[in-house]
Amino acid sequence: MTDPDMADRTYIEPLTPEMVELVLEKERPDALLPTMGGQTALNLAVALAESGALEKYGVELIGIGTTLEECFEIASLIGEFPLIIRPAFTLGGTGGGIAYNREEFEAICKSGLAASVTSQVLVEKSLLGWKEYELEVMRDLADNVVIICSIENVDPMGVHTGDSITVAPAQTLTDKEYQRLRDYSIAIIREIGVECGGSNVQFAVNPEDGEVMVIEMNPRVSRSSALASKATGFPIAKMAAKLSVGYSLDQIPNDITEKTPASFEPSIDYVVTKIPRFAFEKFPGSEPILTTQMKSVGESMAVGRTFQESFQKAVRSLECGYSGWGCAQVKELDWDWEKLKYSLRVPSPDRIHSIYAAMKRGMKVDDIHELSYIDKWFLTQLKELVEVEQYLLARNLPQMTVDDFWEVKKRGFSDKQIAYAIKSTEKEVRSKRLSFGVKPVYKRVDTCAAEFEADTPYMYSSYEFECESAPSQRKKVLILGGGPNRIGQGIEFDYCCCHTSFALQDAGYETIMMNSNPETVSTDYDTSDRLYFEPLTVEDVLNVIDLERPDGIIVQFGGQTPLKLALPIQHYLDEHKPTCRSGAGFVRIWGTSPDSIDAAEDRERFNAILKELQIEQPKGGIAKSEKDALAIAADIGYPVVVRPSYVLGGRAMEIVYSDEKLVTYLETAVEVDPERPVLVDKYLSDAIEIDIDSLADSYGNVVIGGIMEHIEQAGVHSGDSACLIPTKTVSSSCLETIRNWTTKLAKRLNVIGLMNCQYAITASGEVFLLEANPRASRTVPFVSKAIGHPLAKYAALVMSGKSLQDLQFTKEVIPKHVSVKEAVLPFEKFQGADVILGPEMRSTGEVMGIYYEYSIAFAKALIAAGQKPPLSGTLFLSLNDLTKSHLATIARAFLELGFKIVATSGTAHVLNSEGFPVERVLKMHEGRPHAGDMIANGQIQMMVITSSGDQLDQIDGRQLRRMALAYKIPIVTTVAGALATAEAIKSLKSSKIEVSALQDYFSIDGKKERSGNLQSISSHS
Repeated sequence: MTDPDMADRTYIEPLTPEMVELVLEKERPDALLPTMGGQTALNLAVALAESGALEKYGVELIGIGTTLEECFEIASLIGEFPLIIRPAFTLGGTGGGIAYNREEFEAICKSGLAASVTSQVLVEKSLLGWKEYELEVMRDLADNVVIICSIENVDPMGVHTGDSITVAPAQTLTDKEYQRLRDYSIAIIREIGVECGGSNVQFAVNPEDGEVMVIEMNPRVSRSSALASKATGFPIAKMAAKLSVGYSLDQIPNDITEKTPASFEPSIDYVVTKIPRFAFEKFPGSEPILTTQMKSVGESMAVGRTFQESFQKAVRSLECGYSGWGCAQVKELDWDWEKLKYSLRVPSPDRIHSIYAAMKRGMKVDDIHELSYIDKWFLTQLKELVEVEQYLLARNLPQMTVDDFWEVKKRGFSDKQIAYAIKSTEKEVRSKRLSFGVKPVYKRVDTCAAEFEADTPYMYSSYEFECESAPSQRKKVLILGGGPNRIGQGIEFDYCCCHTSFALQDAGYETIMMNSNPETVSTDYDTSDRLYFEPLTVEDVLNVIDLERPDGIIVQFGGQTPLKLALPIQHYLDEHKPTCRSGAGFVRIWGTSPDSIDAAEDRERFNAILKELQIEQPKGGIAKSEKDALAIAADIGYPVVVRPSYVLGGRAMEIVYSDEKLVTYLETAVEVDPERPVLVDKYLSDAIEIDIDSLADSYGNVVIGGIMEHIEQAGVHSGDSACLIPTKTVSSSCLETIRNWTTKLAKRLNVIGLMNCQYAITASGEVFLLEANPRASRTVPFVSKAIGHPLAKYAALVMSGKSLQDLQFTKEVIPKHVSVKEAVLPFEKFQGADVILGPEMRSTGEVMGIYYEYSIAFAKALIAAGQKPPLSGTLFLSLNDLTKSHLATIARAFLELGFKIVATSGTAHVLNSEGFPVERVLKMHEGRPHAGDMIANGQIQMMVITSSGDQLDQIDGRQLRRMALAYKIPIVTTVAGALATAEAIKSLKSSKIEVSALQDYFSIDGKKERSGNLQSISSHS
């Protein structure tokens, strides 16, 4: 959305009322549309209206307890626990929760009041165990109202709807109950005064007597609106935008049927299931328990003719190691009854697998319902799947009949599940199934339950007899998406998939998108010519390849998901040699070959290539046993970085300082054996890390897209580190080495498309290559916006056979302005997790700051990430022994800015001996008043802490860092981050921040617009 060609003017600036007001002052728009940007945008609109900014610039806006004492008064009025606490104006239930006693109630209310913009929380009676429903509603200025979609939560009340498994349309309501919820929704949207646009109304229904309670209403598009849009094919946000400028529903045509207007209410003849994906393993110390505060990081969606089919497809779309629901050795099968009952009673990400284990072990539907409150209708559907599995377990492949295959496949079972049950292989099952002629047909999402023909090819598979896909004979390309968002693989890859589709459409190709993520632009029906909303598994991808027979398949842009499929797809193409429907030869994978991708992933092959090219890498080795690991560590010396081979987002990666810690890591974090080796490398202390994105064509040309310098030192995962373009402290000789090595490596791996490399530069100026990935990386969107060139579009065209000369992209662009990327971290959602940055990625998003001076660009990025640095006050400083040498530099920087410094004993002693004024404060375990008391009393405005990682720090330090988080005190956990923050504060104190549209940073038409901008900015700074 922040691409310069998506809007006439694009501002990449912090979303604060002050910054938005600067944009209003500069652009003087006629109207402000705040209902598309979620809670963030609504909060901004409220703030701008209340401050008088909208009135001042003539902009039209289109489209509760406040103290702890009041909260306790409300609690006593309700009279019983549990109680639900919901803060006002927060995203994803931030700061809220379920309180079962007074102590929890006080803690959640405090956190909720702090999180809410208006210091308001709603305290309400708990409806735990009630059924939860949502209705997506639209209204126009002529008071026409339509219900777009009903959504039912499989999990009962008490789990945030973003964390619940949800099904559309609602499955367990009688027609009378559904009509009642419709009537309520329409009455609410009118009473609240939503004049036009989309709203989302949530209801709770008591399963005992049908009593209905309204939980909340969002007068804007929400996460559920995206799901409802994908579920029905009705583009809610697009329609809401048209309604906001005066259209009525009957004046807007339906894109999919092209015959009906938007006032024609969608009706669907299939079932959609959404399942969220979680990342609790990234946050040690946090419990994997689901409450009213949202914790999921992504989701998958699947479409089927029945609930069973769509549920099974959604489970395998999650990419969590399951090929569907059941037909697997799940860990819950080995649990004792008490543990299993607890896991049914307490909502968690794996509760569906506990239900499977309970059913396999003979627990009745009624008993599971008593424990989980999940509706018996859903449990009965799942019980039938277990019965089908029992049937399969008694058979083998030769005994499987054509009817068996039809019945099992109709219920959503994958070939892999069938193979598990009948003790065969996926390949053999596929072969037997196809020999019977049992293959999927593809149905179209048409918004009208087949009443009118769908003009838009938006498809899902099912095992029936009439196929509606109608593939063409055009030149075409299949683009594999990234599946559900997760930490390390998010919308950055979706951006690349979308750009690929746009570029290849413009180049005359028919583009086919295959993905399973409802949150993304790639799964919009108008992003590509054809859309298959399907799981990204070998079976499902091969089904689409067999049907479409495209000229090319692109696996480079969806992150690790399609890369894992590259080799199996290549083996299939080599074995079966399918021909393209366009008549242009055989179907093939475009871009860098799967073999080259594997060479970069396989440590032994990669080491051999680097040796041949004389490219240095940190000393290290591959350990296939604990003995190997200890021997390598002894040889190269501690500290070492250990990680499993083939990982995404630094999963289970750690920096280890001793044999004892290494053994603990190998015993708890990973299983090490010859099949799953562990990599042990020398950790380069105090090194600068560099990220580089490059682009290569099939003619041997390589161009550097951008070189990013990380602000945090090597050892912090690149996805969590702030970084900047162009580099600031790297010598020209090091940059030359990096450019030279990257080019050599891209040519040696025969890269066609993008390649990302990461380097470390030591204090003495030695350069080491850390890793290379011949694919699109997380940084491609950032680099593209920083340099003003759409790298993903170029990469797609290069894969289609174009040269870099054809694209007129032949040399590295070094911009005059500075762009800073900063990570957004979700620590406040995970109670008990530490906030220290390390080699395992934890960020769930990122922001960008742009300016002509580095320090202001970094300040903008900090503000945008919600870490606004204080301009004065008291700094708490506590550095571990490894970083104590930097103490004087940090102290001097903050003292010169007028800050007071408080420190714990070790740090204070060093500072005193060097003559710096510092006040000593007790650690948490040393007595009172300690550092935590100072935080609670508002006596500390910012903290710089580097963790020692010892036993005491795990308790004492973690508690202090969590307190800082709760009280919204900016906390910096690296030396480089502290020095960069000091520079940012200095600039904020001396300069006035200005805003500029992204288009103004680039001379798009070749004119040198920059010089004028530069003068006007430098004159006041």
